[in-house]
Amino acid sequence: MKFFHVLTLSAALAVPMAPMAFAADTPVESVKVEADVTSIANEKAAKFWGNLSTDLQAAILARVQDRIADKGSRITVDIDEVSLANSFETSMGLEDSILMGRVNVSSDDNSKFDVYEMTVSVETARQYLPEGYVMSDDRFTDSPEHYAAMIAAFADNVVAKLK
Repeated sequence: MKFFHVLTLSAALAVPMAPMAFAADTPVESVKVEADVTSIANEKAAKFWGNLSTDLQAAILARVQDRIADKGSRITVDIDEVSLANSFETSMGLEDSILMGRVNVSSDDNSKFDVYEMTVSVETARQYLPEGYVMSDDRFTDSPEHYAAMIAAFADNVVAKLK
């Protein structure tokens, strides 16, 4: 099953990608992101994070758009829902804000194979915030800016690790 249908990105995800050298020689067959975000009790955060699977999948696809192929790497991301939910249930500080998941890269001939844990912190995502945006503990972690920056940072890092 292919996962290359047209996805509509929310305006919050229209964050310019930071310049980065991607592994342009890696063809990509499919991208799938799994995340069960029903356990997020923070109502404000759930508004944005409720679309995590779709938005992260779209962000990764946008970054590999020029190398989609019938045969190539299959990227599967399984977001750690427990870590995500815990982030919003505690009175965490900004430094504790993370998006974590297991990334699997495979191909039919096993020439492209990798499995790793990806963790993106707010520090990693800071470069994806709108110019002049000021983070504050009391509103940042459940804001659309935080969400978009974390998605962009995670997607860029997944694509940068393609071999």
